[in-house]
Amino acid sequence: MANLISLLQEYGVLIVFIVVLVEQMGLPLPAYPILIVSGALAVDEGGTALAGVLAVSLGACLLADFFWFRAGRHYGKRVLRLLCRISLSPDYCVSQTEDNFRKWGPKSLIVAKFIPGFNTIGPPLAGAMGTHSSVFFSFSALGGLLWSLTGISIGAYFHANVDQVLDMLATMGSTALTVLGILLALFVLFKYIERRRFQRAMQTERISVEQLRALLADGHEPVLVDARSATAQQMEPPVPGALLLNGDPATILAALPRDRHIVVYCSCPNDVTAASVAKQLQERGYALARPLHGGLDAWNSAFGG
Repeated sequence: MANLISLLQEYGVLIVFIVVLVEQMGLPLPAYPILIVSGALAVDEGGTALAGVLAVSLGACLLADFFWFRAGRHYGKRVLRLLCRISLSPDYCVSQTEDNFRKWGPKSLIVAKFIPGFNTIGPPLAGAMGTHSSVFFSFSALGGLLWSLTGISIGAYFHANVDQVLDMLATMGSTALTVLGILLALFVLFKYIERRRFQRAMQTERISVEQLRALLADGHEPVLVDARSATAQQMEPPVPGALLLNGDPATILAALPRDRHIVVYCSCPNDVTAASVAKQLQERGYALARPLHGGLDAWNSAFGG
């Protein structure tokens, strides 16, 4: 721990740049504590040191945002799926971001870095949605500046308290690192248990594309329901003839026929949105409602969408 503090004192700006860049690229490395500590350590060195920490933090934010923005512009939803796979909450990371982006548009990037998950998904989503580069960089820069300045200001304001904590951690030596490691492991375990609980709640029988193909061949004409958000529907068109859950979902679902097969699809990890809608239908007496395994991708692969 003493070596870590010495490194921060000697190479603070470089460490801040690397840690912030790695976190903004999507890896679960907490950068905010480093900003707070760097802000506290920079107080004794004056405004130049504080300005340097702020500059490199903002630069790292913009570099990561630019990378994901361009990736989203060129690869669209494939990038979003990749980021969700490395997320601690992959089942609903995209859906939450889509909802925020639909409500606020590019302005949501101002606060995106304060929202776990949104900070990484926001830039590629903006690229996939066709946001103009100048608009994106304006809001991205403002968001990065606000995020960085907040962390550094907290450290600068409470620098005396931060110094006391650092001194305590330094005296604890390897014990402090062990405690921090245990806390991080407990956090990851909590997110894993939370995810497993959520998946169990969404467990229901899926219908495969082969089974759907058989239903169509037998003339059953199942009702297809697109459970994706309006933002996702803009990025990729729905299946022709599918019922869109826009407006009031309860009213739309209530009008569905109870004697027909209902196939609900989405484009989210583990089909969770489709499973949620299908379970709602089943609870209302629609026994033939099932989510499509693999979602829209499975449909496109099977039926050439």
